[in-house]
Amino acid sequence: MPDQESTTSWAREPPGRIAVQYGRFARIANRMTVECIVTKGSAVVSSQTSQAEVQSLIDRAVKLGDPKLAADIRQFASTRQYGLVFEHNRPERMRLYGKPVTARDVVQVLPRLGTAESAENRLLWRVSSLHDGKADLYAYVAPDYADNDGEPRTVDVADLVAVSEYDQPIYAGFRETGRVEHGGDKPYQVVINGENYHALEALAFAYAGKVDCIYIDPPYNTGAKDWKYNNDYVDGSDQYRHSKWLAFMERRLKLAKRLLNPADSVLIVTIDEKEYLRLGLLLEDVFAGSRIQMITALTNKKGQSRNGTFARVDEYIYVVFIGSATVVRGFDSMLEATSSAVRGKKPAIWNSLLRRGTHSARWERPKLFFPVFVNETTSTIVGVGDCLDPNANRNDTIPPKGCVAVWPMHTDGTEGCWQMSPEKLKLYLQKGIAKLGNKNKTGQWAINYLKRKQLNEVKDGTIKTVGVDKRGALMLEYASREEVAKQEPRTMWMKSSFDASVYGSTLLRDFLPGRSFPFPKSLYAVEDTIRFFVADKPDALIVDFFAGSGTTAHAVMRLNHQDGGRRHSISVTNNEVSIDEAKKLIKAGHRQGDPEWETRGICEYITKPRITAAITGHTPEGGPIKGGYKFTDEFPMADGFEENAVFYDLTYQDPTAVRLGMAFREVAPLLWLRAGARGRCIMDEKPDWDIADTYAILFDPSRANAFVSELAKAPHVGLVYVVTDDERRFASVSAMLGGLPVVRLYADYLRSFRISAEGANN
Repeated sequence: MPDQESTTSWAREPPGRIAVQYGRFARIANRMTVECIVTKGSAVVSSQTSQAEVQSLIDRAVKLGDPKLAADIRQFASTRQYGLVFEHNRPERMRLYGKPVTARDVVQVLPRLGTAESAENRLLWRVSSLHDGKADLYAYVAPDYADNDGEPRTVDVADLVAVSEYDQPIYAGFRETGRVEHGGDKPYQVVINGENYHALEALAFAYAGKVDCIYIDPPYNTGAKDWKYNNDYVDGSDQYRHSKWLAFMERRLKLAKRLLNPADSVLIVTIDEKEYLRLGLLLEDVFAGSRIQMITALTNKKGQSRNGTFARVDEYIYVVFIGSATVVRGFDSMLEATSSAVRGKKPAIWNSLLRRGTHSARWERPKLFFPVFVNETTSTIVGVGDCLDPNANRNDTIPPKGCVAVWPMHTDGTEGCWQMSPEKLKLYLQKGIAKLGNKNKTGQWAINYLKRKQLNEVKDGTIKTVGVDKRGALMLEYASREEVAKQEPRTMWMKSSFDASVYGSTLLRDFLPGRSFPFPKSLYAVEDTIRFFVADKPDALIVDFFAGSGTTAHAVMRLNHQDGGRRHSISVTNNEVSIDEAKKLIKAGHRQGDPEWETRGICEYITKPRITAAITGHTPEGGPIKGGYKFTDEFPMADGFEENAVFYDLTYQDPTAVRLGMAFREVAPLLWLRAGARGRCIMDEKPDWDIADTYAILFDPSRANAFVSELAKAPHVGLVYVVTDDERRFASVSAMLGGLPVVRLYADYLRSFRISAEGANN
């Protein structure tokens, strides 16, 4: 503990501040609920101190010439949790559907057909042996988990599912389940059906440090059973609900961090009010040192009821800027004020001075009832009269010679009022931002002016001035997109295109008639958000590991259509079914893993058909998609996209089989992904080598000389895999390849998954 003097000094500091002391050195920094005391020869780091702050203390101790103190701080901090504190010791276990059960596997027994999941099905067992389609089990007792005191038993292997903890290494592969090819040699949009934690581990082999943008819309933890932890829905009554969610998110964010390009990339996370505070602190811990900003986006003007509190109309978007990442300046502030003009729609510039709607009668606004004098021969405004007394008759007003008095009259003949006072109108006329309009059918002259919206657009260049007419009014027109000054988007997004009901749910039904998905994001909201970070990256790689209905992949294809880009996406989703759908399937005698169950899952029923329909322009039933895209890029949805897509199921491989080359077909898609996800995928081993569009594999290193000669004829190849266990031979082949990136199989593949498992414990 700190000495008495230090303790006394620290105690005098206001709550919610940091006091860091080292002899004469003292520093106080603002941060709520953070206490950190450092004294010579000892260190105390509280559980609320951030990782960045701990490192700062270590750096300062080094600068002060006391390496022992630095070591003390490092040692103490390594034994404590710091940053956002939550319950970490509740393990996350994942069912590995599709993995063949083998001896020594940890498993769970699936519910009997026609019955729902129960606590008994979440007990853990270890397989001692397999025989004749049966498995002998004994109780597997793990710390911090439901104890299993059951007696050994024998069950059908078909009734078992293998289970893995998040920090245990798995070795993933991919099995193709379909593809759509409409894009020539463009990279493929990739969809992976599987547990996203394991999919991220697999992607770390292919894309570590290469991803430009990650966009995710994770479960919001509303308490409405919108996600599962340890194969059980988490509801509002779970006292560990927030800790489970934070642990669940932290593990995936740490893997996501491995994927992002440390020099220039961005993580985008959407959330609502239930977890946004905790998420912000979690992001600060996982991405310590990165710039983080939060945006508020209007997504539903109608509002979602919050049981006696304010109805929610917005969501929050966290943006984590990695390295040198910046927002691409554009033509849209993301406020509704400028969006229409820059997106091709040209609303009227001039507005009627006549007030309409509420409080528009003369008696309600008597100080806004006055005449405007117009010379009808020259069609000019020659003057502005004074406000009339509320009891005065307007017909008693005598206009100047040769002029008529124009009053604010409604079409039904009742007296109204103008939008501004006589003094303000005179000023507007002087500046040329008010003018005489046209006569309507009743012979009434219109008086026009510029509202604040149009004045702002004149100021920012959206509307340009092309001259002054003979009556002194500004001549205005909308600038072309190229002429509008680029600007930084604002942190409040108020765009009608973000309406999740219209451009999420309703739009999805256009592509998949008769099918629904809960709360899909607006296509245009995702498109706009991603654009800020990949507009200047036509070959960007975008990952979404909470892909849901596939909106992110759809948005990436939209962006490519707009500028001819070759961006590609990796979308990871599971094949869960809704609670209501699960009840129907259970009643019909099915359970997860059965074909009848899997066909109704998110990936099979929604994600894959949606992306297929978007590319082909046809619904799953074969008819053309009705309607058209709006806003930035308007064209019929039935036109589809010039894109390619491929669909995979995540598989689980035995590391020994991988090491011996017995699982090549499952590993092959990962090799293709790492090479750029375009062109031919090498799916079969050859006696010597194979050279595809973007990569090559040397299966027999003894043929290296001939391979290198053949490779010289394929300048498009940018990556080489060499299959060998001999490090010296691998180094020799690498030296022969003249600087081409070289990956050793299967050592690098296996090492990648071990690293992911080890990182889960840090």
